[in-house]
Amino acid sequence: MKIAVLLKQTFDTEDRIIVKDGVVVPEGVTYIINPYDELALEAALQIKEKAGKGEVVLFSAGGAKVQEALRKALAMGADRAVRIDTEGLIADEGIVAAALAEALKPGGFDLILCGWRAIDDGSAQVAIRVAELLDLPQLNVVTKLEIEGNKALAWREIDGGSEILEAPLPVLVTTQRGLNEPRYPNMKGIMQAKKKELKTIPAGSLVPVGLKAKVQNGDTFLPKAKTAGKVYKSDPAAAVQALVAALREEAKVI
Repeated sequence: MKIAVLLKQTFDTEDRIIVKDGVVVPEGVTYIINPYDELALEAALQIKEKAGKGEVVLFSAGGAKVQEALRKALAMGADRAVRIDTEGLIADEGIVAAALAEALKPGGFDLILCGWRAIDDGSAQVAIRVAELLDLPQLNVVTKLEIEGNKALAWREIDGGSEILEAPLPVLVTTQRGLNEPRYPNMKGIMQAKKKELKTIPAGSLVPVGLKAKVQNGDTFLPKAKTAGKVYKSDPAAAVQALVAALREEAKVI
């Protein structure tokens, strides 16, 4: 089985993010593989291991720094990687999806896996756009996945329970937390990753002529710091009166 995994490199949301002049300051920020995409990679590796054969190919769009995430994914067990170089290109979800779809076309993949959203922008658009561009069925927000012959069975949570979906291969599947627990690269994998193929393709050679980004970033800013809470220590009646006054006059919620 030939499996493609779409990865995005994101900044770690647990880091202290600094915004200057409307741009996130990269110095001191830890960059990681989008956690939902890590679930997709682990699923791909498990499917390959269960079958006893196959190939797991990584695809990611971004600048040179993305190679760090791809090398880590190769160390986890993927076979080779493709980086779509978007340096100098104004790229929104539509541009990225178009480039990824074009890069995937000649691969003849039976299964395409990726996270259902990225933790940095949360748009949840790229994967489903890729599926539409490639005219593939899609199974989204999956918490359990099985491949039986030439079809995929997927479970996902719904209000009050879960549902089971089925689609023929090839299919695109987006992954949700609960699907698995991604492995850590071991020393052998890290050493092997240095020798694995990591190909770079200019995004300009993949994006259709005339296609332009339709989404532009507006202001980028951090939320206002929360003020310290107040504690009213007077007798209960006075405390309630002071609290109500604060909610009405300061917080303006009543």
